[in-house]
Amino acid sequence: MSHQSLRDFLDDLKATGDLHVVSRTVSAEYEIAAVLIERDRGPAQLFAAIADHDVPVVANVMNTRAKIARGLGVPTEDLDEALQAALARRVPPVLVDDAPVSELVIKDDLDIGRLLPVPTWFEKEGGPYISAGMIVAKDPDTGRRNISIARLRLEGGNRLMAGIAPSHHLTILANRAAALGRPLEIAIAIGNHPAVLLASQMYVAFGDDEYDIAGSLLGEPLRLARCTTVDLEVPAEAEIVLEGMLHPDRSIDEGAVSEFPGFYVYYGSGVEVNVQCLTRRQDAIYQAVLPGYASEHCLLGGIAIGATVCQALRQVIHSVRRVVITDGGMGRLHAIITMHKPKRGEGKRAVLMAMGQVNLLKLVVVIDDDLDPEDWTQVEWALAARFRGHEDLIVLPNVKADRCDPLEENGTVTKVGMVATTRPGDGEPGGRSEFARPPDDLMQRVRRDIDKY
Repeated sequence: MSHQSLRDFLDDLKATGDLHVVSRTVSAEYEIAAVLIERDRGPAQLFAAIADHDVPVVANVMNTRAKIARGLGVPTEDLDEALQAALARRVPPVLVDDAPVSELVIKDDLDIGRLLPVPTWFEKEGGPYISAGMIVAKDPDTGRRNISIARLRLEGGNRLMAGIAPSHHLTILANRAAALGRPLEIAIAIGNHPAVLLASQMYVAFGDDEYDIAGSLLGEPLRLARCTTVDLEVPAEAEIVLEGMLHPDRSIDEGAVSEFPGFYVYYGSGVEVNVQCLTRRQDAIYQAVLPGYASEHCLLGGIAIGATVCQALRQVIHSVRRVVITDGGMGRLHAIITMHKPKRGEGKRAVLMAMGQVNLLKLVVVIDDDLDPEDWTQVEWALAARFRGHEDLIVLPNVKADRCDPLEENGTVTKVGMVATTRPGDGEPGGRSEFARPPDDLMQRVRRDIDKY
């Protein structure tokens, strides 16, 4: 069998020293969070001994672009193009009968807090949160699958609280089920291969099956297994699956919860989930993602947003090369777009299209593709050398904002675009931005032989 599991990737990280095993016993209450915060950009962390639990916890698995690229089997510099290829050429999944995730089936005495080492993350939150649980559901009208991640807080016994954004596709499915007078069947897959987890975060059209994207990222169909008690399919090589019913008519107050800016927010009520079956590997590993303003949390969303925005822009503006959602912008709010020799006005068009594509974006900077959008020094250089404030600045006050924007007021926020690109002729000999350098032939020879100097 080919590699489609989280543990295959962990073995790969371990072989190169990129997996750190915490052997001392730690508590799931705050201590895991504290260690992950201190090692935010470090190796993946495997907590081998959790107090009162026999299931280990792993996190910080996808906390750098290099790790994400490695999980997809591509060089880091090729990550963006690999994502574009996956969005363009999708590979449908296949059903299998032999599923490691079904080795152990538990239907009785479903106390999730006792069975799983779910971390309690932050001081003012109301309980432990499942933070890397990939939720699978189907449209009650069409049968089309949807795969996503939402906040899942343990409420005692088999009850969970699901915190789902009003614009979330899962909310639409839940409302459609409610209109039919029934709850929504869901499955929560925990412990997934990086390709599967990343696919679940893609901002694709309603009705698109994210499993198809996962297959493309894997280079082969994702193997799925049928659930035991609900009409859903989950990754056969996941670690743990919770099967149950989401009840949109049963609200649970959430109180304070962390969000990607790093602050507590107060969204109001979530909805109840009742778990009716737990399946798992015999030696299951519990996967978590540190929430709040943490590298893995921000990158998972940011890389997926950048890929889908880039795809949309490229379809109509052929000079667009990359879209990078920045770490400083919390993996959600700021974007850098690179363009190749853009025509006049194309930069502004790209800014407006990007903001229209993803409501979260509120600062978009456009630069030429001779610069690295991941290097803020180069982006700042472009603003100093190529940005004309009186012509290249876009300020859009009172634009509809996402509820999680830290500066949202009355549902709106001010959005800003900055176009810092050359204009036709600027870089030509005699132009105002011709670079000073030695002769080209000499530069090429020195570059080729630099190790000899």
